[in-house]
Amino acid sequence: MKPENPFLAGLALIAGLLFLSPVLYSVWISFQTADAYYAGELGFTLDNYGRAVGQYNFARYLLNSLIVSGLVTLFGITFATMAAFAFARYSFRGGNLLFGATVATLMIPSHISLIPNYLSLAKVGLLDTYAGLILPAISNGFAAFFLRQYIRGIPKALDEAAYMDGAKPLQVLWRIIVPLSRPAIASMALYIFMTEWNSYIWPLVAVGDQDLYTLQIGLARLYRINPGEGLVDWPLVMAASTITILPVLCGFLLVERHLVRGITMGAVK
Repeated sequence: MKPENPFLAGLALIAGLLFLSPVLYSVWISFQTADAYYAGELGFTLDNYGRAVGQYNFARYLLNSLIVSGLVTLFGITFATMAAFAFARYSFRGGNLLFGATVATLMIPSHISLIPNYLSLAKVGLLDTYAGLILPAISNGFAAFFLRQYIRGIPKALDEAAYMDGAKPLQVLWRIIVPLSRPAIASMALYIFMTEWNSYIWPLVAVGDQDLYTLQIGLARLYRINPGEGLVDWPLVMAASTITILPVLCGFLLVERHLVRGITMGAVK
């Protein structure tokens, strides 16, 4: 192994700090008081986090976002994996047309489905419920497409050997395809989780009960908090923003090794 180049390592460190500087600045602001921030003074307080969690109900918003994003990720990646397996391994009448329709959904702006989804859920009484937040998001055409392409790269001989041993299609999927597709599945799971975690428009439309607000709606409401003279309480907003990025950061750290493996797989034989 070649020794690490100090120049390249230093350059990478500087680039990393530049990319992280907005996040670090936001975290630093979150520990200031509003008066100190606008006066340009230094200070340190944890009160902003206490106010966000206690006074402005961010603990509840955090729980709602975890429930909704977690269930959307669980159901979304399950359905996408099953669909990808069917598209990759089976030939059936209308299969190409169905797969083309799945890919075509990637070209449809998500906002177009807002009114149909709202009217459909209103008819069955699912507005202002967790189900109303979750159901429209569990279908993910990009995840199905991505996983289908990945599964096609797995040798079919493994499937055939399992079938010869008496395995059923679902057994082949869960015992062979899923373990071999972990890097791709982890990547798509993180993608689905981040997409739903950052969702704002649909929760805003589908939910009127404050007890069901997600973090993004709660964060937007904080811009109305006025510390005086028409100013925004930016330290409070930054404290709430820091809370919103922590679960995504933890999720990335959990699947980071799978992401790296997925990116580098095939580079070395």
